[in-house]
Amino acid sequence: MFRIATTQVWVHDQDEALEFYTTKLGMEVREDVTMAEMGNFRWLTVGPVGQDDLAIVLMAIPEPPMFEAAMVDQIKDLLAKGGTSTLFLVTDDCQAAYEDLVARGVEFQETPEVRPYGIDAGFRDPSGNNFRLTQVTAIA
Repeated sequence: MFRIATTQVWVHDQDEALEFYTTKLGMEVREDVTMAEMGNFRWLTVGPVGQDDLAIVLMAIPEPPMFEAAMVDQIKDLLAKGGTSTLFLVTDDCQAAYEDLVARGVEFQETPEVRPYGIDAGFRDPSGNNFRLTQVTAIA
């Protein structure tokens, strides 16, 4: 069997993403390594405090020659439209977590609402990645 240990999100600016994920979301830096031998490629990961077995790579969108210019444009377009994958953050109290994140400067597109599976709210990071803040409840 296996476990998921790392996932990745595309970001326009790694420093801006790092600021958002640590200051606004309260995550911690796991790794921040720049590899000169790989053209100054930066491996930057963060993760939720207390959840040491999971890391999120804040991956800069590779420019040519690594990705063709058309592909870079497609990724940026998908991010701008919110068309990338979604990260789900689970909390015991969606309303309280929402209020805390708003106080830290997170801008929500959707405020907490009761849904069949719990209470749920939505926001995006500065690059356009989608997040769901969810308080899971038993489905009736």
